[in-house]
Amino acid sequence: MTNTGNPPGNADAPTDNAMRRALRRARDGVALDVTEAAVLLRARGADLDDLTASAGRVRDAGLAAAGRPGVITYSKSVFIPLTRLCRDKCHYCTFATVPGRLRRAGHGMYMSPDEVLDIARRGAELGCKEALITLGDKPEDRWPEAREWLDAHGYDDTLAYVRAMAIRILEETGLLPHLNPGVMSWADFQRLKPVAPSMGMMLETTATRLWSEPGGPHHGSPDKEPAVRLRVLEDAGRSSVPFTSGLLIGIGETYEERAESLFALRRVSRAYHGIQELIIQNFRAKPDTAMRGMPDAELDDLVATVAVARHVMGPSACLQAPPNLVDGEYARLIAAGIDDWGGVSPLTPDHVNPELPWPQIDLLAERSAAAGFELRERLCVYPEFVRRGEPWLDPRLLPHVGALADPETGLAVADAEVTGRPWQEPDEAFSSSGRTDLHTAIDTEGRSADRREDFDHVYGDWEALREAAAPGMAPERIEDDVRQALAVAADDPTRLTDGQALALLHADGPALDALCRIADELRRDVVGDEVTYVVTRNINFTNVCYTGCRFCAFAQRRTDADAYTLSLAQIADRAQQAWDVGAVEVCMQGGIHPDLPGTAYFDIARAVKERVPGMHVHAFSPMEVVNGATRTGMSVRDWLTAAKEAGLDSIPGTAAEILDDEVRWVLTKGKLPAADWIDVVTTAHELGIRSSSTMMYGHVDQPRHWLGHFRTLARIQERTGGFTEFVTLPFIHTNAPVYLAGIARPGPTVRDNRAVTAMARLLLHPHITNIQTSWVKLGAEGAAEMLRSGANDLGGTLMEETISRMAGSSYGSYKSVRDLVAVAGAAGRPAKPRTTLYGEVPEERRRAAAASDGHLPELLPVLD
Repeated sequence: MTNTGNPPGNADAPTDNAMRRALRRARDGVALDVTEAAVLLRARGADLDDLTASAGRVRDAGLAAAGRPGVITYSKSVFIPLTRLCRDKCHYCTFATVPGRLRRAGHGMYMSPDEVLDIARRGAELGCKEALITLGDKPEDRWPEAREWLDAHGYDDTLAYVRAMAIRILEETGLLPHLNPGVMSWADFQRLKPVAPSMGMMLETTATRLWSEPGGPHHGSPDKEPAVRLRVLEDAGRSSVPFTSGLLIGIGETYEERAESLFALRRVSRAYHGIQELIIQNFRAKPDTAMRGMPDAELDDLVATVAVARHVMGPSACLQAPPNLVDGEYARLIAAGIDDWGGVSPLTPDHVNPELPWPQIDLLAERSAAAGFELRERLCVYPEFVRRGEPWLDPRLLPHVGALADPETGLAVADAEVTGRPWQEPDEAFSSSGRTDLHTAIDTEGRSADRREDFDHVYGDWEALREAAAPGMAPERIEDDVRQALAVAADDPTRLTDGQALALLHADGPALDALCRIADELRRDVVGDEVTYVVTRNINFTNVCYTGCRFCAFAQRRTDADAYTLSLAQIADRAQQAWDVGAVEVCMQGGIHPDLPGTAYFDIARAVKERVPGMHVHAFSPMEVVNGATRTGMSVRDWLTAAKEAGLDSIPGTAAEILDDEVRWVLTKGKLPAADWIDVVTTAHELGIRSSSTMMYGHVDQPRHWLGHFRTLARIQERTGGFTEFVTLPFIHTNAPVYLAGIARPGPTVRDNRAVTAMARLLLHPHITNIQTSWVKLGAEGAAEMLRSGANDLGGTLMEETISRMAGSSYGSYKSVRDLVAVAGAAGRPAKPRTTLYGEVPEERRRAAAASDGHLPELLPVLD
């Protein structure tokens, strides 16, 4: 390993004063900024010794706090190169190859299942516990031969094959898969999380020019765009996937760019607490590559980068430097602050650096001991995440991880038997548990506490979130004239420009009154004066959820006092009760319970239909649809088709919140992105499954976000015609975590509610004709005001309502038919019952609802 050379493009060396100041701040434990980090990356000689000494102290403090002082870890693994085909063209890579070379070498486009399992079984016999599955990015997008192989073997894409092989490795060998499939989407993480305890992808660098400029090491490689790779890291955090990342140094980045890359990793780590380890890997030039003439990264450069990374990432971070890339200079890396040697295999080579063999584990132990450290084996998933458990480990993986991990330390049990175990759903998914009377007790006894016990960490880092939320909370200046916009709205609202629409969304005083009159007149012209409502019952079958929606006060951990799950019999009982008092619909949604299998939703729909064949099943938000699809390994289309066959009639368009990821990623840690929500509802519409549409507003959003949301819904409806209505959902702030943390506003104002309702009528015209207001969030008087502002629908009787009440709504859990008629009357309008799809209600249902007034006699709790 050479000790000469500097990253190209660097400015002159820092001044002695700048170096002294940065070293002093590092010694004193003061947070460094990017400029200081870039200075320290240049430390050499005595300055580098000073830097590594302070970095080592930071590492030692972190190990002591983690309960493993003086321990350096490694993972005993096998390396499985599932395919060496890749759509990228990195100029330093010898791992990726072309189909012709594979054929000439007698290899297939992908390793066969037998080849994969042979390596995994031999690894298990040697005591390995990790199967490192590495492959090129989306090879089927570039190579027809890859597409042909996948088609011939029955896989939709490469990730489907990765998923299938991960399951077989778990079941047939007992090794734990660690997946490195490259760039993944949020939906990809949902597919793969149930089959792998951990995943990874190197960030490498945030220097965009190395990707965008011809001749750069990543030029021509779509998956190496830094913004794309940072999004992957964020999606991993949102999905609660323990994730490995890191830097590749010496590929042409400047010290400043390297420092910026470290701070980008720190930002993601702070926001989601999901980066389990950071690899600092030094560039080594390889023959037959475009960068074969570039000098290797120098050892001092690697040591300084490790030390700076330790200072930037802090004592709790886990830092690794691959031991086979440093020519035996282990002591210097230990001194610089690493605490892990990464995966080391007694069986397979490092297929990314095949010319550099792994060191023997005994040698690593000897060199670590010489530096004062004990070498201990870990699993592919780091000890912290083993101990955290849910939501970081899928329940289907817990038996596999638990069989190999020490429950106290989270480290590997070195002599644990590595043997295959079934990969299956947990037993007793639908056993009744917890506070199943919450639907009634919420009105009489209230919730047990205003927040979950894991409030401080389940939602991510609140301070990082405040920084992210701040730009979106600043209102923008409106230039367009409100009077002109009102004139256009009255004449033809479809001609409203974005600027005019924004002016109206900000309207107040007499302008707001005029806006509401225009919307109300349009409502009268389009749907008439009748105020519609549906006799329905909400059934929230579980509130156990670890998704981390920061606006949601409904979700609970399974151990929380207010947590509950209904059995299938209880769900069916509630549907029967609703039918007996005149309901035509049950609306069923629940938390993303980690124990519920993806087929549970089919069982729920089937249970209701078997008990009450005539009941319309309006159920499962797009988030639940994605959860069901990914848990079963089905596509969204196939899953919805199966749900329809099981009895699903329509889906609620909830989980939309605001269809702008700038806002969504403040509101929620792990809910589906806007694009995935759109994909679910459009797919449902294409299958003949209609849906409502919604918008939750009044939190960290601004009118520009409302406008974008309306425009998106209108485009979808133009394409599919599948929305039955649009529902306004004012944010209930009282117990919402994002409000309790001091980030969100205390819900929308009356002005906001009137403007949103009126503009929904105008901006969705003529595509969505039914605008629904929420009495459970606004109360009777507020709902009546919205009926005078463009709304024509009051929603349902509900019979039970837990989500808004847990958030702090004070307007009760149900309304009788008479109550809803009275609300319409307060707006000077007649009321009329409807079906879910806005059809006529059968006379028999009308009579049943009239006899009971549309609510349960005593809102009876369901018996166990």
